[in-house]
Amino acid sequence: METDDLIISNRVTIPQREITMTAIRAQGAGGQHVNTSSTAIHLQFDIHASSLPAYYKERLLAVKDKRISSAGIITIKAQEYRSQEQNRQHALNRLADMIRAVTVVQRKRIATRPSKGSKTRRLDSKNKRGQLKARRRERFD
Repeated sequence: METDDLIISNRVTIPQREITMTAIRAQGAGGQHVNTSSTAIHLQFDIHASSLPAYYKERLLAVKDKRISSAGIITIKAQEYRSQEQNRQHALNRLADMIRAVTVVQRKRIATRPSKGSKTRRLDSKNKRGQLKARRRERFD
């Protein structure tokens, strides 16, 4: 394991050579600085060509995310900071978070039913409200 590897978990790392990062000009406000320096980072990661375990690859490719192309390439653009190095680190963190997120298995929802007491309370409050409205309609002679 190299020092430049991106750590996903205790057993899974991504070598730096599998991640392509390009410095580009950032968009938006920033005055002269934004016009003259390439501080934004364009990160690309090919899921198919990576050394990730098959489980991770399957889960990533199944995710509906606009950052993952139909060819299986993850593209992340980082331009939060004025420094290129900070944007580089931010892009790597976002990639790691994205990969970690697919490993979290959602628990299956257990359908529940309202209790007898809650049903009674609900119907009582509806009845009470209806009676209040009915009293408003009564005419006084």
